[in-house]
Amino acid sequence: MGKGGDGGEENMAAWLVSINTLKIQPFKLPALGPYEVLVRMKAVGICGSDVHYLKKMSCAHFVVKEPMVIGHECAGVIEEVGSEVKTLVVGDRVALEPGISCGRCKYCKGGRYNLCVDMKFFATPPVHGSLANKDLDEEVRQIQKAMESDIDITFDCAGFGKTMSTALNSTRVGGKVCLVGMGHDEMTVPLTSAAAREVDIVGVFRYKDTWPLCIEFMRSGKIDVKPLITHRFGFSQEEVEEAFEVSARGGDAIKVMFNL
Repeated sequence: MGKGGDGGEENMAAWLVSINTLKIQPFKLPALGPYEVLVRMKAVGICGSDVHYLKKMSCAHFVVKEPMVIGHECAGVIEEVGSEVKTLVVGDRVALEPGISCGRCKYCKGGRYNLCVDMKFFATPPVHGSLANKDLDEEVRQIQKAMESDIDITFDCAGFGKTMSTALNSTRVGGKVCLVGMGHDEMTVPLTSAAAREVDIVGVFRYKDTWPLCIEFMRSGKIDVKPLITHRFGFSQEEVEEAFEVSARGGDAIKVMFNL
């Protein structure tokens, strides 16, 4: 499944074309740049933002105005490297950090590149995503081979009032709750109880320096993410549609993955 237009097999991708409509269609990649690598995708996860785009053609203030390749949680194997790439080689297993920052604005220079004013983030209009056979990227992290006491830190990845309440109530005195999921603008949560127990609430937007730490945790065995992957699908038109419906319904679905 080579790059579209190079004489080999076409590079196919999942295109969001309208509300509740995804189509597997060709996605032609540009020529490989000197600092880029070509990655054959092996796994792509469905994020809550992907479901938002599918159901509403928008997520927060980001609006899809034209067909867009969806997906940004991805990993694969390097098939080709640019002439100036020195730290990666063909065959390396990699995870792609989906946000590419400018490196020049005050946020980038201050170490908070996730707030970059010129961020290009996979599957965030107008930037295409990575639910495709192949993709080009500069931001890759090499994957190495791969937790009953009071809860010190709780991550709420859903962004609902009930899950936030559960997070605040289950975190120990003096602990922290990290709000990752993006929910409604206003929600009712037990702030008085959290304040009395000095539970710190931290907001998070996208990612900052998390890839190396997560990979190290997985390599060392400190965390086991396999139980979080509840559903796996292939990359056909029917399976893509079914996977997004499973993710949108919720229930017992935690992380829904595509195996490409």
